[in-house]
Amino acid sequence: MRVQIVCLGLAILLGLVMVWRRVGAQEPRKAHAHALVAMLASASASAAASSPPVSSGAHLPASAAPSASAAPAPSASSDADAGDDQMETAVLGPDGGVPIHVEGPFRSPFANPDFGKAMDVRVGLVLNDITQYDIIHGTFVADFYLSLTSEREMPSMDLSFPNGNEGSKQVIADKPTFKLYRYTGTFNAPPDLRRYPFDEQHLEIQIEENTEGIDEIMLVPDQSHTHLEAGFEVIGWDVSSVEATSSVHDFPDRFDNDDLYYGRYTFSLGVQRFGTSATFTVYVPAFVIVLIALMGMWIGKDHLDLRTNAGAPMLAAAVLFHFALMQQLPAVSYLTRADKLMIGVYASLFINMLSTWCFFVVEDDHQDRVFRVARVVVPVVTVVVMALASTL
Repeated sequence: MRVQIVCLGLAILLGLVMVWRRVGAQEPRKAHAHALVAMLASASASAAASSPPVSSGAHLPASAAPSASAAPAPSASSDADAGDDQMETAVLGPDGGVPIHVEGPFRSPFANPDFGKAMDVRVGLVLNDITQYDIIHGTFVADFYLSLTSEREMPSMDLSFPNGNEGSKQVIADKPTFKLYRYTGTFNAPPDLRRYPFDEQHLEIQIEENTEGIDEIMLVPDQSHTHLEAGFEVIGWDVSSVEATSSVHDFPDRFDNDDLYYGRYTFSLGVQRFGTSATFTVYVPAFVIVLIALMGMWIGKDHLDLRTNAGAPMLAAAVLFHFALMQQLPAVSYLTRADKLMIGVYASLFINMLSTWCFFVVEDDHQDRVFRVARVVVPVVTVVVMALASTL
C-alpha cells in the first residue's frame, strides 16, 4: 500500500508538471503576440501610405475563376513611380479626401483603368526539396523553381512570400512573356495536430504580386507544370497530396474606396506520418502499460503487495510516456488523438487500482467475492474504455 501511495503521488506530480508546461508555453506566445500587435500599430502609423500589411485569406479551387488578395500599395522606387502615374489619373471627389478613378471597375487610386483587359499569368512550381521541417516551430526550408508565363508582355512584377522569407533567388530567364526563377527560403506552416499521431500536415508556399492589382494581372495555377522533382521525399513523412490554388482576401479598408486587390498563388504539399511508425511509437506502448496492469487481476488477497505493484507503477510509467510524447509537439489548445488515448490509459489504470483498494475497505468475508467480480468486470470495462479512447 505504501508503494502504491508513493507511485500515485509521483504520477500526480508529473501530471502537474505537464499542465504547467502546456500553460507556460502559451504565455510567451500571448506576450509575443501583444508585443507584435503593438509594434505593427506603431509602424502602421508611419508607413501605412507606402506599405500597409497584408492579411491571410481563404483558398479557392484552381478550377474556379482566378481571384486575388488584398496587398499593400507598391513601396519600391520603380513601383512608387508606377503608383504616382496611376495617382495622377485619379481625381478628387467634391469633398476632397482620397482620389478615385471614375472609369473602370475599381475606384482605388492605385487602379489602372487604361490597362485594358487583365492578363492571366500562369504560375508553375517544381519543388526540388523540403528540409529542416520543424513541427514544433512550424517552419521548413524549401528549394523550388518558379515559372511565370503569359500571352502578352507582363508589366513589372514584385513577388513576395507572405508566409516566409526569401533566402536566395536565381534568375534563369527574364523575357517579356516568360520568366523562370529558382528560390530557396524559409516558410511557416502552423501544424494541425488533432489527429496526431495519424496527422496530415500541409506545407504551403504562398506567393503574392505586390506591384500590379487584379485589374492588370491575375495569377493562375499552371497545373501541368506543378509537380515534385523526381525522387522527392520528406524524411519521416509520406507525401499525400500536391495542390496549387488561387486565393482571395477579405481585407478591411485602409482608406476610402480601397477596392483593389492583388493576386496570390498558393502551392500546398500534403504530408502525413507513416501509419506503422505511428502505431508502434504511440499505441503499442500505451496498450502494453494497460495489459501489464491487468495481470494484477489474477492475484488474490493473499498477495496484495504484488497486486498493488501491478497497478501503481504502471500509472507512473503512463505519465512518463505521455510526458515524452509532449516533448515532441508544440503546445496546443486542443486534445490530440494521443492525448485522448492516454486519458483512456489513465481511466483504465484508475479502475484497476480501485479494484485493489476495495480489498482494504470490505470485510474479509467479502474479499473472495470482490476478487471474482473484479477479475471479470475490470477487463471488460478496460476494453470498452480503451476502444473509445482509440477511436474518438
